Amino acid sequence: MRVSSSTIVIKKLGRQPYSETVCRMKAFTADRTLNTLDQFWLLEHPSIYTLGQAAKEKHVLDPKNIEVVRCDRGGQVTYHGPGQIVGYLMIDLRRKSISIKQLVTGIETAIVAALHSVGVDSHSEERAHGVYVNDKKIAALGFRVSKGRTYHGFSLNVNMDLEPFTRINPCGYRGLKVTDIFSERGHTVIERLHCCLVREVTRAFHYSSFEIEKLAI
Repeated sequence: MRVSSSTIVIKKLGRQPYSETVCRMKAFTADRTLNTLDQFWLLEHPSIYTLGQAAKEKHVLDPKNIEVVRCDRGGQVTYHGPGQIVGYLMIDLRRKSISIKQLVTGIETAIVAALHSVGVDSHSEERAHGVYVNDKKIAALGFRVSKGRTYHGFSLNVNMDLEPFTRINPCGYRGLKVTDIFSERGHTVIERLHCCLVREVTRAFHYSSFEIEKLAI
């Protein structure tokens, strides 16, 4: 008997090294069965630039002392660092009967709703996926789908040093401005944002229940 598609496991993992986390996501996705619940990981990475599988290295302008790694997600180059919420979604798309396009739209909708809950007006862009505040990007997306199952996800800038974004062409766009919630509102509450994101992601993909685990992969 298959497990219900209406339950998702939420893992709040704190700060985790990037490459090890990607390995764990890939292993989880490779090993999961029809009886494996979907998972949503919320965490933070130390400073790192990541290049999507087809990303062009020319978009990394001056990394200086920040490590640059290539990974198997879609998209171009982005920056992860302290003060940013990273959300990784491991969803069985076939079991949920949703397309990749619906996945991306659902995540963007969830982030916009979560930002609205903390007083930040934002929007998505069909021509350049992600979430924006006016003309500044505040959240980036990048997924990998293997046999109908997703991993990787999104990053949301909360209260971080934005200078490293000036050393790349964010998401492959020269001159793209980047912002965070602190810059827009002057204050942030990470735990509240976690709650908002969990609520909006579960709502977007019609999960009726969830299980929360902390600091365990």
